[in-house]
Amino acid sequence: MTPTPLPPSRWDFSPASWPDDDCVAAGADLEPSTLVDAYRHGVFPMPHDDLLLWWSPMRRGVLRPGDLRLSRSLARSVRRFDVSVDTAFADVVDACADPSRPGAWIDLPIRDAYTRLHELGWAHSVEVWSDGELVGGLYGVAIGGLFAGESMFHRATDASKVALVELVRRWGDGLIDTQWSTPHLASLGVSELPRDDYLTMIADLVLEPPREVW
Repeated sequence: MTPTPLPPSRWDFSPASWPDDDCVAAGADLEPSTLVDAYRHGVFPMPHDDLLLWWSPMRRGVLRPGDLRLSRSLARSVRRFDVSVDTAFADVVDACADPSRPGAWIDLPIRDAYTRLHELGWAHSVEVWSDGELVGGLYGVAIGGLFAGESMFHRATDASKVALVELVRRWGDGLIDTQWSTPHLASLGVSELPRDDYLTMIADLVLEPPREVW
């Protein structure tokens, strides 16, 4: 699906006045044009205590083309599951939003905003299935050659990793943004970039035509 063109955002996400901190702004809204413009500038939303905050980490987690580490055990898991894309977007977001998960932050406004982005062709999901049951997945925003990952979940061992493997397979030579790196993500090949390097890298990527991989 080709993304629906959006009007210009009424908010300015340029980095000229950003602090030397992961959190760079507060407020604004979750309109589709706001979200897409934010990602184009290396910014993403994450609410805290009912306040809409916008983040651009000083150390950005990224998965570069060719860096995925596919262990033998993970390769076996890939063969064990069924995988689809964009068939259960809302279900993936709901699973990622499960309030029982540590650090759960996805609230109803975030869910509704990204569901709308999905309907407009900007947000996508990868789903992992076992015997017809959704057991893992991820979702994020695709702009040109950038896939900005938002969240992932698993209900079966390696299911979220399998979702990432499928995303990498489809995304080819594009960049996958994981926001921050973690030991878990680092074990899969995610590395860190200084914020300025990340912003430089995505400047051209977000101008590329949409990728027909969904």
